Amino acid sequence: MKIYLAGPDVFLPDAVEIGRRKVEICAAHGLTGLYPLDNAVDLDAPDAARQIFCGNEAMMDEADAIIANLIPFRGAGADPGTVYELGYMAGRRKFCLAYSNDPATYADRLGRLAHVTSEDGRLVDAQGLTVEDFGLVDNLMMIHALELHGCPLVTPVQMPNDVWNDLAAFETCVRMAAAQLIAT
Repeated sequence: MKIYLAGPDVFLPDAVEIGRRKVEICAAHGLTGLYPLDNAVDLDAPDAARQIFCGNEAMMDEADAIIANLIPFRGAGADPGTVYELGYMAGRRKFCLAYSNDPATYADRLGRLAHVTSEDGRLVDAQGLTVEDFGLVDNLMMIHALELHGCPLVTPVQMPNDVWNDLAAFETCVRMAAAQLIAT
């Protein structure tokens, strides 16, 4: 089984090392991890962004499943590129798994950033826009895509000290993917 390894990990200072570790964890469970930075892209080319996009979609087309890192990135929710990749895979009815090392609900995380409650008791942001508050770790579209096309979002009971380098929840997803492979 080939697993596309989606997430904002590619922006981390140790992105290559994180990818290597994830690929090794996959291999230890009999799976092949496809890490986006494994694409050969000329970053100085005028169409570098398009090369990255096309290379990542080609990897997803080749993959049987996705493990998406949905740790909040630059805000209260998941990285938008990762969300696209999860939707792409769910839309193709591929096996979808994801994890977040932040177990707080989306509304609670947004509340840490700043929120107010409207006169009618709804949770709204500083601009007066309604905040999705269903007690889910992130947007309902991602959470239910996972439930309907794979496995529920994996989160730890407590946030680890190093959310970007703790791969325990990732490895749980890998074990779930390996079990799916055995079952089919």
